[in-house]
Amino acid sequence: MKKETILIALGGNALIRKGQIGTVAEQFENLKIPVRQIAKLSETYKIIITHGNGPQVGNLLLQQECCNAVPQLPLEILVAQTQGQIGYMIESTLDSELMELGITQYFITLITYVVVDENDPGFANPSKPIGPVYTEAEAKTVPYPTRKTAKGYRRVVVSPEPVTVVEKNEIRKLIDMDFIVICCGGGGIPVIREERRFHGVDAVIDKDLVSAKLAEEVGVDIFLIATDVPGAILNYGKPEEQLLRSLRLEDATRYLKEGHFPPGSMGPKVDAAMRFIRNRGKRTVITSIDAIEAAVAGAAGTEVLA
Repeated sequence: MKKETILIALGGNALIRKGQIGTVAEQFENLKIPVRQIAKLSETYKIIITHGNGPQVGNLLLQQECCNAVPQLPLEILVAQTQGQIGYMIESTLDSELMELGITQYFITLITYVVVDENDPGFANPSKPIGPVYTEAEAKTVPYPTRKTAKGYRRVVVSPEPVTVVEKNEIRKLIDMDFIVICCGGGGIPVIREERRFHGVDAVIDKDLVSAKLAEEVGVDIFLIATDVPGAILNYGKPEEQLLRSLRLEDATRYLKEGHFPPGSMGPKVDAAMRFIRNRGKRTVITSIDAIEAAVAGAAGTEVLA
């Protein structure tokens, strides 16, 4: 039987959990949880892995601000750096888990860039949270724009919409050859098309929206978004909070308007799931990092339905 293809979009908490400082040892330990499940799934599914980089690229920006001895690097270069960094960490962990399970499987990390529109209104409105969480008082003292998110105040940077993933054909060929492909890290390196060439821009694209775009462009069968909560939750953090085991498009649109899924947290994930359902019409699940296998089996997470 032909294997179905799953795209698993790992949130930043796959590497750095709440309350951690994000040492390399912590990140490798945290990766074991999702990667062990992905290794098991690789026996029956073709797999694409995308991942966030908010904490990592935010830390690189902080390091730059602390050192004036070397030239400052633009966001596009920092995104490329974190793609290689996190790709290596995922590959290393995946290699160990596959060997432990006795599974022979090819895998590869691609440095991936994504076309954006130079006239995108996002360039005039920094909105993508990156880096550490601040208190309201701390946020007033930092020399860059911040915005309140579900986790606290965070730095925000320009985040245009993804138009297309440049390496989509290469990714499709690798999947056909049964490679596990790690790509679109941190939303991909944002570029603008100038005739037949590309020019990088100082921005960060939302990882979940890029994942939905890639899933559509390469023909994915299951789009799974793994995050730090069990799924889409109404009244999150309140006594009456409710996990939704299924979520239809019309209800998702209403809940977004009512503010149940705020920007910078669940909002982009629900938006990405809705786009994939509309454009591809295949299965979509939002679940926790701990429950990837269970969600694929239909026993966990929020199923987003047409």
